[in-house]
Amino acid sequence: MLLILPTMLSSFMSAALYLLVILPSICVATEDCSYPVNCPNKVLPRSDTQTWQMNRSTIIMPCNDTGFTNPNSTLGWSIVDFDWSNAKGTGNAPGWAKHSPMDDEEMLFQQVQMTTAATPGTTVWVYRCSVYAYPWYTSVRKILDDPAYAPWFIDFKQDGPWFSPKCDHNFNPPKCSNYYHMQEQSPGFPHGDGDCKAPGCDCGSAPCGFYLWNHSSTAIVHGQSFQHWFVHSYMLNKVGLSNLVSGFFWDDFWPSPGQKFPDASSGHVANDTGLNVDLIGWESITNSYHQNMDVLRTETLKLGKFAWQLMWTGKQETSVGGTVPPPVVVEETCATQLRALCNATSAPQTRAMMFALNTPRGDPSKLLSLKQDLANFLLIRGPFAWLGHAWKGCSKDYPFPNEFHLDYGEPIDAICAETGENSGIFTREWSNVKVEMNCNTWTPTMTWKK
Repeated sequence: MLLILPTMLSSFMSAALYLLVILPSICVATEDCSYPVNCPNKVLPRSDTQTWQMNRSTIIMPCNDTGFTNPNSTLGWSIVDFDWSNAKGTGNAPGWAKHSPMDDEEMLFQQVQMTTAATPGTTVWVYRCSVYAYPWYTSVRKILDDPAYAPWFIDFKQDGPWFSPKCDHNFNPPKCSNYYHMQEQSPGFPHGDGDCKAPGCDCGSAPCGFYLWNHSSTAIVHGQSFQHWFVHSYMLNKVGLSNLVSGFFWDDFWPSPGQKFPDASSGHVANDTGLNVDLIGWESITNSYHQNMDVLRTETLKLGKFAWQLMWTGKQETSVGGTVPPPVVVEETCATQLRALCNATSAPQTRAMMFALNTPRGDPSKLLSLKQDLANFLLIRGPFAWLGHAWKGCSKDYPFPNEFHLDYGEPIDAICAETGENSGIFTREWSNVKVEMNCNTWTPTMTWKK
């Protein structure tokens, strides 16, 4: 259970004072803040969600592909961001891939309800893909099955050959679609990324697969533009508007013309659709995608919700949050990084930061430098920050470190500082502890106050 301290009001007042002291001195580096640019001080969570409390400054992205995620396995974590593969039904396990029709969207919301009920104080984010249309989501399947919505999808090019198959021959007659789709990470029968029951995978009248949104479509269908449907009937639908859902993972991106599509190891998207020979059309879709995402970001923030892609995870100051980021500070470049980040204009002060814990690839149960990561997090964090795990794959263990339950108080020093010129030692005073990192020896020190 999350600890809710009686000092929350004073924490909020402290945060407000912090913002008044630090932020006015910061200038936005660019005039263009349209998506995917996240300008400093322009893209932040709702102010009343701010906290310095450590166990409420944590985040994970779990997934169990053999059933629901047991809420006991995510106890303690403040934000739990569930992937679409959760409860998929791999192997003989039950799951939405075996349902007829598939109901991933509904089961994802069931998981939201289970998790929030089990841990007071925990909030949940949910997955939505911004590029590919997943027919195992009911909201997508319904329009995929309605020919009136054809302009909202990208087709296969007219003449083959095509790398990705158009038809699912498990059915008689086969299920076929001229809308482009590939079998990347798709459920299959008898086996796939999620195993369907006989006679085959039920995604409606069309074959299962990753379909492709046409973000540049201007067609009005049943009184809605694609942009309005995408924002209000897909992203911010009944699930997205729920008070139990406080944020999202907006997966993937439309690449610039000639660049590789995301998650496309099993497909040849540009060749199969003909975009490789229609770079002007490709550019139009990319530009429209950015416009639609910009509207989505605005509407999401208006609702007081947030998204993974709006966080800073350690790259450029204005970049979107990475799916598998390394820790923001690492041993090899510790001093250089902290010199840059112990600054009132640095990204941790002007963005919402996600600091990834150092683990072996795909194994969040093994924390390779917990004490160092925690110290560096406390050194550089601003008002909005989370320490935890990004995407690690499905069916992993996420133990909650005891150190995250400790009360470090609130920062007395607005930012961290180096003890002397090129000393390689950095400190920051908190109300309950003095935090120090010696980058020369990669040694953190926490000096607790009486």
